[in-house]
Order: sequence, then C-alpha cells, then structure tokens
Amino acid sequence: MKRKFVTNLILLLFLNLLIKPFWIFGIDRTVQNLVGNESYGLYFALFNFSMLLNILLDVGITNYNNRNIAQHQFLLPKHLSNIIGLKFMLAGVYAVFTLGIAAIIGYNRVQFHLLFFLILNQFLISFTLYLRSNISALHLFRTDSLISVLDRSLMIIICSVLLFTHIFPIEFTINWFVYAQTIAYVATTLITLLVVLQKSGKIKVKIDPVFFRVFLKKSYPYALLILLMSFYNRIDSVMLERLLPHPLGKEQAGIYAQAFRLLDAISMFGALFAGLLLPIFSRMIKKKEEVGQIVKLSFTLLIVPAIIIAVSSLYYSHEIMDLLYHATTDASANILGILMIGFTGIATTYIFGSLLTANGSLKQLNIMAFMGMVLNVILNLVLIPRFQAQGSAVASLITQISTGVAQLILALYIFKLKPGIPYIFQLLIFIGVVVGFGYFSKQLENWISGYLAMIAASVLFAVLLRLFNLKDLYQIIRAE
Repeated sequence: MKRKFVTNLILLLFLNLLIKPFWIFGIDRTVQNLVGNESYGLYFALFNFSMLLNILLDVGITNYNNRNIAQHQFLLPKHLSNIIGLKFMLAGVYAVFTLGIAAIIGYNRVQFHLLFFLILNQFLISFTLYLRSNISALHLFRTDSLISVLDRSLMIIICSVLLFTHIFPIEFTINWFVYAQTIAYVATTLITLLVVLQKSGKIKVKIDPVFFRVFLKKSYPYALLILLMSFYNRIDSVMLERLLPHPLGKEQAGIYAQAFRLLDAISMFGALFAGLLLPIFSRMIKKKEEVGQIVKLSFTLLIVPAIIIAVSSLYYSHEIMDLLYHATTDASANILGILMIGFTGIATTYIFGSLLTANGSLKQLNIMAFMGMVLNVILNLVLIPRFQAQGSAVASLITQISTGVAQLILALYIFKLKPGIPYIFQLLIFIGVVVGFGYFSKQLENWISGYLAMIAASVLFAVLLRLFNLKDLYQIIRAE
C-alpha cells in the first residue's frame, strides 16, 4: 500500500503541478487583474455562496461511495444505476434551495444570472466527483489522475483563446469566465461517465425510492460533515460581501480572493493526498491492516511542505502579491501570511480527516465540524466590521488550526497512534530552523534569490533531519 500511495502521489503531483498553477496564476489571476477587484469580488462571493449548499447535490454520496466500493467492488453496477437517478433529483433540490435563499437575501438580476450558471457548474462538478469516486475506489489511480486535471486543461484552452487572441470579437467580462468553466465541466463529465461505464458495463438508470432511502440513511453523516466543513471553509467571502456596505463588501471580498487564491492553489495538492488516502485507508481498515506507517509517511510528506509554505509566505507576502497583482497588494499581502499559517491546519485535516472518515468515525467528526462552523461564524461577525478582509483571515486561521488539532487528537486516540517524542522534536526543530532560514534569506538584495534559497535550504534540511528519507522513498517506489 505504501508503494501504491507514493507512486500514484508522484503522478498526481506531476500532473497537477503541470496544469493547475498555470490555471491559477496564468488564467484566474489574469481575469481578476482584467475585470477588477469589485467585479471579481462579486463572482468570488457568488461562487462561494453556490458552494455553501452544494452538499444537497451530494448528501455524502461521494465519500460514502468511495469507501463502500473500495471495500465491495461488486456493487458498482447496481449502485451506479440507482445513484445517477438520485443525483439528478438532488440537483433539482439544490437549485430550488440555493435560488430561494438568494432571493431572500436580496440578490439582484445580475447576480441571479451568474448564480444560475454557477449552480449548473456545481452540479457538473459534483456529478464528476461521484463518477471519479468509483474510479479511485477501484484503485484505478492513474486514470483518476488524468481526469483530475481534465477540466482545468480545457478551461485553460478556452480562456486562453478568449483572453489572448482575437478569434472571437468580444469584450472579456466575468460572465465569459463562468461560461468557459461551464463548457469545460460538461465535457469532463461526459468523458468521465464514459470511463466509468466501460468499467461497470451496461447499466439502466433507475428511480428506486427504497434504495434512495436506505442509501441516504447511510450517507447522510458524510453529508452533514461536508456541509459543516463547507461553511467554515467558504463562508468568509459571503459574510464579507453581505456584512460590509456596498461597494466596500465586494471590494474586500476581491482583496480576500487575491490571497485566498494562493491558499486554494496549495490546498488542491493537499486534496490529492486525501483523494488517494480515503480508498487506501478504507481497504486497509477492512482488512485490519496496520495504518500507522502510512499515516506517518503521508503526514510528513504534506506537513513539511506546509510548514515551508507558511513561513515563506509570512516573510515574502508583499513581494509575492506585488508580483501577481496590480492593485491593493498591501492589504492582500497581510491576509496571505495569515491564511498560509492556517494551511498547516488544513494539511492536518486532509490526513487525519481522511483516516477518520475511512474508519466511519462520523459522529466525532461532525461534532468537531459543528464547533468549527460556530467558531468561524462568531469570529467573522466580530472581526469583519472592525478589520474587514483581514478579520476574515484571522477567523479562518483560528478555525483551521483548531479543527486540524481536534482531528489529530481524535485519530491518535481512536487508532492508538504514537508519533514518538523524537518525531515531535524533529518537527519542532525543523520549524525553528525554517524560521531562521527565512530571516537570513531576507538579507539578500534580490528577493527572488532569497525566496528560492530559503525553499531549497528548508528542503535540504528536511532531508538531513531525516524527515524526508530519500533512500526509504526510493525503496518503496521500487518495491514489488
């Protein structure tokens, strides 16, 4: 299992490093610079609003299905036939609730137009993720890796044509950005469906109320967990746009989006770990195999880069934002450093949250997520009126660290894992030395040279400290 995890992680990282940074910094960033903070801030707030209730599209189906099919692969054809019908029914429920709440909170005609397409996009994303859960549950990780970058690849092609050529004589607006995403998601969903049908054989879509009731009863704890986590991960920009007066709310949401884009980019790579680990942990737990070694390996591989990213972002936040954006970089630079510290909590969640989900420890996870949501909303209500976007960043930091630590403690207790005092000291020493590298790197005149030197020195020290054991990784990859 360690070999399967490491080799497929390398492939996933390679493909995503090839595609997603170009999407985020070449396309998404260019769009914000082109349309401005207020227009992009409106889109960003609506996008996050559309995500708050997207659990109604899934109700825990994807995570439960991933765990269930990984343990019982023969159920794929039967479940696929029933769940496709269920997904379309849930899409209607999601659209009605989302548009209804949008009407209650006072969205205007322009906002409703964008929201309609964002709702469609959320359905396509959710449907594709469900289909991919079957692929990864079958441990077809290479196929899943290729599909994971397909939508972004198509978006890059479409947006590049619209942004950088004159083939279509249009003025690029935020609406065209959303339309391009819709086209890419439709194509990705159809291709993924064909792949899954190839593995399952011929199916017949069914509307079976009995199956729906039984399946939803098993999946709803996963749905509740995702809903609660979505609230404390995505509600910040919505509250900024709603709590602050017009047009300050949209502008502050745009400023927050400048920094959040980098956190979202880094978090994508953490999500790759979770996507691989959930079916692997599920199968290992079913077979009663020891999970301690792969937990330690995966946590180390993610937390070490998380520490380096957090510290380097604190030291070089202003330089990074000045390089990427045209306006309001001082404000967003302060937010970047705060958010990136929170990534250490997010990284912890991706590892230990996946382990607890695979174990079926949903009651404990839901209690943790509910407390995280309450904490985040209260902090935002208190901090946004006084500190605006920076207040939201502080609320996010406190919430992410708190929920990450809670899941770490839960996993250590439930699985009787013992990290060991030497390992804890290794991490503490590493943090201290990375902070020192950051201080000395700032003495170099060229900030890019200093930044790269800090990253290189930190990675090298991780190897010397044996947090990264290159020999062991090489033997895992070569092992049969």
